[in-house]
Amino acid sequence: MTEAPASQIVIPQLIVGLGNPEPKYDRTRHNIGFAAIDAISRAWQINLSENRKYQGEFGEGQKQLTKIRVLKPLTYMNRSGQSIRAVTDWFKLPPTSVLIIYDDMDLPLGKLRLRLSGSAGGHNGMKSAISHLGNQNFPRLRIGIGKPQNSVAGDDANTISYVLGQFNAQESVMVTEILSLVVDCVELSLKQGVEQAMNRYNNRSILVKSN
Repeated sequence: MTEAPASQIVIPQLIVGLGNPEPKYDRTRHNIGFAAIDAISRAWQINLSENRKYQGEFGEGQKQLTKIRVLKPLTYMNRSGQSIRAVTDWFKLPPTSVLIIYDDMDLPLGKLRLRLSGSAGGHNGMKSAISHLGNQNFPRLRIGIGKPQNSVAGDDANTISYVLGQFNAQESVMVTEILSLVVDCVELSLKQGVEQAMNRYNNRSILVKSN
């Protein structure tokens, strides 16, 4: 895996959250990327609206003296790259300026992991993004959703049910805090670069609160 040189400060210009359209997917674990874009848009007062040319909900704003764009692809998860590529082609953005936010079962709920590059790790939305952008050298922020209890390798039905399920009440409280952390993390990446945000937020955790 080749990462951007340490001397190169990577400042995102397009923030993408992965998810599925339709109300039945709202607040599901697999749609936490959409929830992150909603949180960022609220915090930065960016209006999102459906844009057919970009095949997604799109908005523009100004943050840290940087022109910033946010996107929620409406192509369904496994075709997310079509929407991302439509935006990068229109604005002539290099892949390194695209920060993609998505769910990760390999991280526990409450953990974030920001990276400058990497593989799809089995995530269909990221497979599509890598395919359409032509390489995997772009930053990504993974939000941990954890694994289902008694998870068994190869139990695809249980996995699908889990990722398409909604957070329970206790988890939802944590998710609110996690999304606040995501906003702070992305804001620092705009201000000081992705690497600085990695150093500050990759070791942070939101802890499960006992009843």
